[in-house]
Order: sequence, then C-alpha cells, then structure tokens
Amino acid sequence: MYKIDFNKPCRVHFIGIGGISMSAFAEYLHNLGFTVSGSDSHKSKISEHLRDLGIEVFYGQRKGNITPDIEAVVYTAAISSDNEEFIAVNEMGIPSLNRAELIGQLMLNFKDSIAISGTHGKTTVTSMLSLIFIEGNLDPTIAVGGMLNAIGGNMRMGDTDHFIAEACEYKNSFLEFNPHKGVILNIDEDHMDFFKDLNDIRNSFHLFAKRIPKDGQLYINGEISDYEEITKDLECEVLTYGISDPNYNKNNLVYDIAAKNIRSYNMSGHSFDLYYKGEYVDCIQLNVIGIHNISNSLPAIGLGLQAQIPIEKIKSSMMNFKGAERRFEYKGTIGGVKIVDDYAHHPTEVTATLTSAKSYTDNTLWCIFQPHTYSRTKRHLKDFAKALSHADKIVLADIYASREKDPGDISSMDLVRELAALQKEAYYFPSFDEIEAFLLENCINGDLLITMGAGDIVIVGESLLGL
Repeated sequence: MYKIDFNKPCRVHFIGIGGISMSAFAEYLHNLGFTVSGSDSHKSKISEHLRDLGIEVFYGQRKGNITPDIEAVVYTAAISSDNEEFIAVNEMGIPSLNRAELIGQLMLNFKDSIAISGTHGKTTVTSMLSLIFIEGNLDPTIAVGGMLNAIGGNMRMGDTDHFIAEACEYKNSFLEFNPHKGVILNIDEDHMDFFKDLNDIRNSFHLFAKRIPKDGQLYINGEISDYEEITKDLECEVLTYGISDPNYNKNNLVYDIAAKNIRSYNMSGHSFDLYYKGEYVDCIQLNVIGIHNISNSLPAIGLGLQAQIPIEKIKSSMMNFKGAERRFEYKGTIGGVKIVDDYAHHPTEVTATLTSAKSYTDNTLWCIFQPHTYSRTKRHLKDFAKALSHADKIVLADIYASREKDPGDISSMDLVRELAALQKEAYYFPSFDEIEAFLLENCINGDLLITMGAGDIVIVGESLLGL
C-alpha cells in the first residue's frame, strides 16, 4: 500500500472528488499544501466549492485527466475496475490508495482519533460530537459525512491531537481505520451488493471494534441484538449506552450511559435525565426531534465527559445542535406547506424520520421518496413499503442508481404496488417536473412535505421554494 507523507506535499488526484467524504480529504490535503486535482461525473455544490478553493476539478472521468506529473491517486470504493482514470493510473504505474486507506493513515497522526460507525446516524453523531469538542475548546480535526454549519462545510482542520471521523462499513472501508476510540450505533442489513448477509455485516463490525487498542474505548448501543458477540474478545474498554425508560427498554437492560425520564416537546425537541455508570449527571435538552436522536446523543455526550469537557458546555452544545444538512432539515414554507429534506434511505431510517415527523402536523404528511440503489430497493421492498406507510401520502421518484446499473427487475412501481396492498395512497412519476406539478396541485395549507433519499430528490423541495 502506498503511504502518504503528510509532511511532504505532492501532487494528488482524487477519482470521485465530489463525494461528501472524498471532497473533505481533498480539501484537507489542499490546506496542508498539496497540489490537489480531481474528477467527478457531474457538477455539484461540493465540486464548485473545491474549485473556488483553487482545486482543479474535471467533470467526466476520462483517461486524459491522468497526467504524468500526478504523484499519487486516491479513489473511492464506488469506483469500478473499468473506470477510464483507474485504468490509466494502473497503466502509468502511479501509486494509489483508496479513501479508507487515506483516512487510516491520517488517523496515525493523532493520539485521540475517534471513529463513528453504524448503519445509520453516523453523520448526526459525528456532528454532535464535533460541536461538543469545539465548545470544549479541544480544537479537533473533523471529517463529517454532511455539511455542518458550525464548521462551514464537511471538513475542519484543528491543531490538536483530536480527530473525529465517520467510519463507513461499505466494502469494509472502516477496517482500514486506526481509531483510538470507536462508536457502533447500530447494525442493520444494508449494502447487500457487498455483504453476504447480516452475520457477515456483524463480523465486519466485530473486526472494526478489534482495531481499537487496549487503552482505547468502544461505545456500543446496548440495544443491538446480541451485542456481546461484537464485544466478547475485545481488549479495549467497552461502554454500552441506551434509553432506560420502560417504554423503550423492554428487557430491563442496564447501560453505562443512559437516558431516563424522557420529556417530549412536539416540534421543539426533547429533554431527558442523563446517567453515567449509574449516577445522575444532569438534565439534557435536545432541539431536534426523534427518540433515535436521544440515543444518538448518548455516545457523543459520553465521549465529551471522558474528554473532561464540563457538563455545562456539553449541555450548551446539545441545545445548539440543529441537525446536519439533509437530516430533517427545514427548507422553507410555501403556501402554508412546510418542506423538510431528509437523507433517510434505509427502512429503519425512513421509519424513524416519518414517525418523528407525525408530531409536526395535524394535516397530511407527504413523503416524496427516491429509492437509493436497485439492490437495496429489491432486497428491502416490503420493509420500505411498511416504513413509508407511516406517511399519509407517498410520491415515488425513479430509483437513484448511484454506483449500480439497472438490472431491469425492480422499479419504483413495485413500491407503489406494495403500498397499495397496504391500502396507502401512493403515486409514481418519472420526472421531478411531474412530481412538482402534482404537489403544487394537491398539497394544502398546513401539510408537511418531506423529500427523502440519499440521491438528488432534495431538488424537488428546493425547486418548489424557488431556491
């Protein structure tokens, strides 16, 4: 594996530079004095931001983008072996490494590197922890999988030994990481174009946890089924977290970090009593909705306490946290219709978002859903229908292919049929223009409209608002 010397800037090219994580590390190397270029399939706000910084970005991944003066190449896990640039890199013998290897090497430069893993919630928890460390004056380096207003983007360069990063399980990327502390938020069946089954996924999370050294810590959600299988032979300290209220803790589990006595405030959020290793700490207030966000806050708070950040600063950070971009993000109101955007693209995430959204309106809850990848949609078809049924009315866009090719045996119309079988009102339109026209004609004052998915469905809501 090629190793980057972070003290000797050179010319580095990123294949897939427009990705939320790739762009962050491209910017990081640029700020260290590296000459950075990159390519992506299409223009985006992220790629244009990189251009504004002086980074050369090519649209379209072509052989000609790879020139002899490039000294190293970084590529994403989504890049296929027949990619023109990837082929050119190998033909020219240019050293290369994938994004996960780059992050793993970078972590070795920090004494306190923290990796946030899990099928869902990584960006939210990384954002929460980032605010806590910033408020606590720890000046961390941060790589988050979303745009966080508090750091003005998805990357922050600090000047201390603290590094906070998301750790994605896809293609076992997080097994290249070298964290001192880790978090496992949840383990669900996802990315089945790579993993064999749920046991295969659980084994990967176990291997991730084993990468944490003896003097490190793992924070794990105690609600994960048989979580002891993940932690049984670890050398590091293991701390569990979870919600201890009887309504949510049916098995009477005891957690190291626990939320008790939950109070909900409809549209404004929640408060709860925080307990650490059985002792009451303080009352925490969150200004984001959803029981899942209470759970998300617990490992972030635990890591803050372990870093000896005063509880008052932690409380202030949690009160000021408004969510990361595209995580139940309020976009605006038109004609009395509130428009929210959310990144949910797995049945568990869809359920969490829509059940929380119910408290926002007494009128119709619309979900404008763009399924993400053919393989995920096909494997979880009935689960997606059940999750989407929490909305009153559902509008389906075409499946967002991402890294996949259309296999021809699954489409959004399959979801419409499943929803009809559940006696739900569901519609499909092949273009965003048709979706927008339908919504303008059918939404009324007081309705809540959520655009949802990991693709570009956010465009629909922004277009309705004239953004």
